[in-house]
Amino acid sequence: MSVLTAAVLTAPQAVAAEQPAPAAAAATVCGSGYTLSKAIPLPVGTDPSERLGTLFAYENGGKGCVILDNNVGRSQYMLVQVCKVGGTSCDKDAGNFSEYAGPVYVSSFACAPVTAKMGSSSSSLYINYKSDYVFPCG
Repeated sequence: MSVLTAAVLTAPQAVAAEQPAPAAAAATVCGSGYTLSKAIPLPVGTDPSERLGTLFAYENGGKGCVILDNNVGRSQYMLVQVCKVGGTSCDKDAGNFSEYAGPVYVSSFACAPVTAKMGSSSSSLYINYKSDYVFPCG
């Protein structure tokens, strides 16, 4: 992981500042009371200025909301999913989107597994991301 990527992963406001419209739109889409927790440029390891998508994670108390932003500029197959720990009670949004996939919600976000996929089709992906650490585990 590059120093730049590490810095962005720990400073979501930096990505949001660089990309204010999608970050603000995502917060509005999640609903009132949600605040930005993390913004992850995808694919992981990509310079943020060259990202193809951005995974935005928002928190509201113990609840979580996730949105996958399309940075390509044209409709792409996208999937975003968040589950409770253990992979149960998943919320998913998938299809062809020109702006974003989601929002998807989880009622208890601690260590909630998040999946983000994007490509020209579901079988031709250039983003295939999964992490249990998008939300805090504490």
